[in-house]
Amino acid sequence: MARIAFIGLGNMGRPMCDNLTKAGHDVVGYDVVAAARDAYAAAGGRVASTLAEALADADTVISMIPTGRHVRAAYEGDGEGEGGVLAHARPGTMLIDCSTIDVESARAVSKAAAEAGFVMVDAPVSGAVPAAQAGALTFMVGGTAEGFERARPVLAPMGPKIFHVGASGNGVALKICNNMMAGMSMVAISEVLALAGKLGLDHQTVYDVMTVSSGNCWALQSYCPVPGPVPASPANRDYQPGFAAAMMLKDMRLSQEAAASSGAATPLAGSAAALYQMLVEHGHGNKDFSAVYALITGRLTSM
Repeated sequence: MARIAFIGLGNMGRPMCDNLTKAGHDVVGYDVVAAARDAYAAAGGRVASTLAEALADADTVISMIPTGRHVRAAYEGDGEGEGGVLAHARPGTMLIDCSTIDVESARAVSKAAAEAGFVMVDAPVSGAVPAAQAGALTFMVGGTAEGFERARPVLAPMGPKIFHVGASGNGVALKICNNMMAGMSMVAISEVLALAGKLGLDHQTVYDVMTVSSGNCWALQSYCPVPGPVPASPANRDYQPGFAAAMMLKDMRLSQEAAASSGAATPLAGSAAALYQMLVEHGHGNKDFSAVYALITGRLTSM
């Protein structure tokens, strides 16, 4: 049993905490937002009112925080408050950051942790809220072999697919690449289905043929953006997320920042990012990212 301080009690963090608790771990949650702490406590979770309190007895820290700036503040301190994880964690505490952030921030925090004597991995996830609730997340872990082996049994209750993908920051790098692909392929299949409809093709027929042909992809087979072919897809629930368009925009922006800093050419991803930007600007950032189909087909006004 691990004694876990879990930082970040949002839509992903809370079900992750639930699965850790079900697996027998001793979990105390913390969030800088009081409402998030209150909601977790109301659901039966144990919460700490301060970061230092959460870390007092912990041998493991797991964080699920929105941005690189927030992650750096949580671990290194913001220079104005009580200090971060590195100032309050007990010696030997294992540090696991599951946030989706920029590669530079992930590597900077990992370096600061190592200099402070801690083992840390970046372990972002794929699977969104439904997978977090089901304990079916995929983890992409960047860090040392020692860090990976220490993190793996703690991550296991939250998802069975746990990959060591190289040095610190590589987990975040792979997550960015993965979501860049998901974002582009959703745009691609949305354009295909829009064209198919204009040409008089039934969407179910397109789905049946393409899922066994060279045009198949995850966005079509498992997350089809039109109602009908995939009953569990958000398209059958008025595009309720799922994975919100605003979150996909965040990840597509991360991909473009990574491309710019590394000198990679990603024109398709840039075009896809612009479409998610439009979706958010139209006030639909809280819809699932597959609602990009509704944007492409001009159906936003009916959503």
